[in-house]
Amino acid sequence: MSQLLHLAGPDGLERLLPMVAAYHEFEGIETTEDHRREAIAPLLDGSPHGAIWFVGPKMAPVGYIAVSFGWSIELGGMDGFIDEFWIREKVRGRGMGTEVLAALLATLKDAGVQALHLEVAKSNEDAQRIYSRAGFSLRPYGLMTWTAKG
Repeated sequence: MSQLLHLAGPDGLERLLPMVAAYHEFEGIETTEDHRREAIAPLLDGSPHGAIWFVGPKMAPVGYIAVSFGWSIELGGMDGFIDEFWIREKVRGRGMGTEVLAALLATLKDAGVQALHLEVAKSNEDAQRIYSRAGFSLRPYGLMTWTAKG
């Protein structure tokens, strides 16, 4: 795996929380620290439902990428969803995101993941270019979501 990706464990929670808060603020996602803590902790504790990797130097990460796992009959097995991908603004534009995606895709393929999905804003053309270069393509339908909150 790339030197830019480091699997986060339980000891990474306090380092990860401010990054997730920054991403949520950037995207306009309204959550509380308690909500973020409760959503992140199981993934750091080894839940089979997903994983989070720190991005950047091991001792001073500059971002994170979170992947949740599921199953797709259509796509032939285990699939994943990039739930969140954030790199500190001051270090963006240096190719780090592209390198992280390449390393992550190779790792997940080796682990048996058949497909990886993500959401990207229609207005975020920079991100769309990065994802397209990594091999992602638009599906012929849109994502719809139900939440337990109502």
